[in-house]
Amino acid sequence: MANRFFIYNTMTRKVEEFQPIEAGKVKMYSCGPTVYDYTHIGHARTYVNTDILKRSLTWLGYEVFQVMNITDVGHLVSDADTGEDKLEKKAKKEGLSAWQIAEKYTKHFWWSLDSLNIKRPWRVVKATDHIKEMIELVKTLERKGFTYVIEGDGIYFDTSKLADYGKLATVDLKKLRAGARVEMVPGKKHPTDFALWKFSPKDKKRQMEWNSPWGVGFPGWHIECSAMSMKYLGETLDIHTGGVDHINVHHTNEIAQSEAATGKPFANYWVHFEFVLSEGEKMSKSKGNYYRLDDIVDKGYDPLVLRYLYLTSHYRRPFNFTWDGLEAADKAYWRLVDLVAEVISQGSKLVFRAESGYNKKFTELISNDLLMPEVVSLVWEAAKAGDLKPEEKAGLILGWDEVLGLSLKEKAKEQVRIPGKVKALAQERWRLKQSGRFEKADELRDEIAKLGYKVRDRQDGYRIIKEHKAG
Repeated sequence: MANRFFIYNTMTRKVEEFQPIEAGKVKMYSCGPTVYDYTHIGHARTYVNTDILKRSLTWLGYEVFQVMNITDVGHLVSDADTGEDKLEKKAKKEGLSAWQIAEKYTKHFWWSLDSLNIKRPWRVVKATDHIKEMIELVKTLERKGFTYVIEGDGIYFDTSKLADYGKLATVDLKKLRAGARVEMVPGKKHPTDFALWKFSPKDKKRQMEWNSPWGVGFPGWHIECSAMSMKYLGETLDIHTGGVDHINVHHTNEIAQSEAATGKPFANYWVHFEFVLSEGEKMSKSKGNYYRLDDIVDKGYDPLVLRYLYLTSHYRRPFNFTWDGLEAADKAYWRLVDLVAEVISQGSKLVFRAESGYNKKFTELISNDLLMPEVVSLVWEAAKAGDLKPEEKAGLILGWDEVLGLSLKEKAKEQVRIPGKVKALAQERWRLKQSGRFEKADELRDEIAKLGYKVRDRQDGYRIIKEHKAG
């Protein structure tokens, strides 16, 4: 029997006890990426927190069926249903096909998630593989009287036909209708109406387009998630996750079209993750504070240091990324690895005591709206505890790592297995740097790299880590 679990539900604006549709099972849909650009560290936090949610539910005894989409068509540059498809626009810029763009950035997305030790979903579904299901959903909405046609543009959902449209949004519905979209498609009956199916331009052929009962075209962005989630998880989901930026438009429209089609609640719990700021500001390439996981790796940090850093903040609070913060996380993360490595190197048998007060506290914290900063504090309390033997400390922390996802055992084994030659080269390199012989030190750094390792200098010395290639 699964343990009790409490989570903040965006729909009700309060922490609620989770009650699954089917006992012991969780049907969870997670909004995935639009694969027209690289995954950045803001996206990474959303997927780390989604992973923590999934791992916590598993720890508490639930079987989690998670579906995640890959949006590879239909996401226009404007939420107002105007402008180019993001993939086709990027294809022109890079001189590739839209299909090649999707493949390129999907590959980087999975590199980022795998590097952060994020477990793959039960099902990963691509929009371009589910055009048939989207067309069928639009036809259902059409039969039920929720659609209208704008000639030369597309099939639109009439939001005035749904009495509770906008119930998820954080703003007043009247304000939402008046100001949600700066641009207005000619022919729209209401500002909040949205495209279900867009017609291809008559004067040019799109790279991605399909036949439909209404003519050649492509799906609207919102219809994709509804069609794919309901195909694999049923008409009502237990949990739907995503970033807070999706609340007012994307998720609001998912709810509208899904509930209009089925007459049933679309999702019982909505879990949203807050933004990442960079040095106190919104990430922007023009400001020079826009970072990908590649940038973390290029500076010599293991990607899991970023995961550790994200565990130190609650998912419902905005997070301010700084390099100083990452440096502090680096020191803390490797101290945990060293704790485990010391036990492993001595051949001691790890001991996990499920009945201990520490473990009961851990389960209590993750059960109460995922209190991960408190969990991190508990980890250090256990690490420093005078009433625990080293093998008990390591055993507890490695047990909890099923939820933390920090790969502590794997990293500890890597540290234990660092070849003596690499250690000697690193020590000599450090000596050379201290004596100002930087050119020779750089030569040794390159030699270490050829052996599959890198050395990152710190104020208190250096750290040898296994080479992790950027994506």
